[in-house]
Amino acid sequence: MKYIIGVDIGTTNTKAVAFAVDGTVLGSAGAGYPVFTDAEGRHELDPDELMAAVESTLAEVLKSVSEAPAGISFSCAFHSLLAVDGQGKPLMRAMTWADLRPSAAAKSLRGTEAGRRIYQHTGTPIHAMSPLCKLLWLRDNEPDIFRRASRFIGIKEYVWWRLTGKYQVDHSIASATGLFDIRRREWYPESLTLVGIDAGRLSEPVPCTHMEETRANLRYVIGGGDGCLANLGSGAVQPGETALTIGTSGAIRMTACKPEDDPEGRVFNYILSPDRYTCGGATNNGGNVLKWLFEKVLAVGDSEEEWQRRVQEADGVPPGCEGLIFLPYLQGERAPVWDADARGIFFGVRSVHDHRHFTRACLEGVSYSLYQIGATVAETTGPIARIYASGGFTRSDVWLQMIADVFNKEVDLAGMADASATGAAIMGFLALGLIDDLDAAKNLIHVARTYKPSMARHAHYRENFQIFAQLYGRLHDLMR
Repeated sequence: MKYIIGVDIGTTNTKAVAFAVDGTVLGSAGAGYPVFTDAEGRHELDPDELMAAVESTLAEVLKSVSEAPAGISFSCAFHSLLAVDGQGKPLMRAMTWADLRPSAAAKSLRGTEAGRRIYQHTGTPIHAMSPLCKLLWLRDNEPDIFRRASRFIGIKEYVWWRLTGKYQVDHSIASATGLFDIRRREWYPESLTLVGIDAGRLSEPVPCTHMEETRANLRYVIGGGDGCLANLGSGAVQPGETALTIGTSGAIRMTACKPEDDPEGRVFNYILSPDRYTCGGATNNGGNVLKWLFEKVLAVGDSEEEWQRRVQEADGVPPGCEGLIFLPYLQGERAPVWDADARGIFFGVRSVHDHRHFTRACLEGVSYSLYQIGATVAETTGPIARIYASGGFTRSDVWLQMIADVFNKEVDLAGMADASATGAAIMGFLALGLIDDLDAAKNLIHVARTYKPSMARHAHYRENFQIFAQLYGRLHDLMR
């Protein structure tokens, strides 16, 4: 049976899935790597450790199947930046989406006429996450690296160069850089001029179905960004269908036929295919919030067993958390406030609240944050028709039901492996002619369970959300 390996290169680990053309998962594997952080906002990966994880993950998956794959296709986290010399040697660790050091550069650009034009042309909100702002920071703070760099690339481009010897970037990853015109499908001159580079120091943009064949007769499909491919791998391929992902961070993305500009620059528009975009917003704060609570506050560790036990205990607390509300901005925030200086807040703490309430407040706070982003997306693009869930949070029935209740929408959970890796495999099927179009993805994704909302619980959540939605605005100045 023909199959493709979909590889998802993430912020903390790489996952690979062997996915057959009939929708069967033949095998999967994963490997992690450290993240380098400090109090200044640094958030970096070692590109060679990441490359080793990609190679070991692929080798592990290949052990689980008896024949060679028809191809290998790639998904990757958006917004990374790496400077390399003329021989392709890294001059620095790779900055990830979570690196906050470019915050000052983003603040000075956001709200200006140039910032508005760049957002309208590139679809990427002005924020520290974007490679555009990372380049501005690198130019001003690491001038020697900026000068010596032959190219500025992302982590997928580094992996792609190591595998194929070519500097190429898919339209999806390029569309999240703040440097790429998403309608003309070329590097945007005003962004390049602002940074002070030319297109020759960036990779060649290619479609997400672009393929390279190696001497070993392996066919590599370049694929796309993890968020866009999570829509595809979740089955959210029609306009109005919305994918909600919570992993380390979180995001909500609606599939659309064309990019929709938000006058306030709150939502992104990233390319999925020539005729499809994902419009949405990402939060910096997802599963990392519970990791922080369990490890640093409750000091109970973050093992799978402990995670499940604590979340199950929190389900004994009524919806609305008896008045306890959490603003989950532990790592600043992207959508919808786009403020790297935003901070977390527990509000409404009373003596009746115990550790179960604080756990539930964290779950509800992340859910409210995504609900707020979803409202912005709906305002810009159109109503949410249905929600398709993916990411690590899907191991929790409690959290999935909470999302259904907060949004007052049915939530479908596919009985698949990692959605982004699955989406990468489906893009590979399209590249190799094994499916006719992306709509065929619907036939490959099987819904394992649907979570139906409760109007009574939704009413409780709506009450708390009204307060949640005001907290940031009222405390904005104090956060500085």
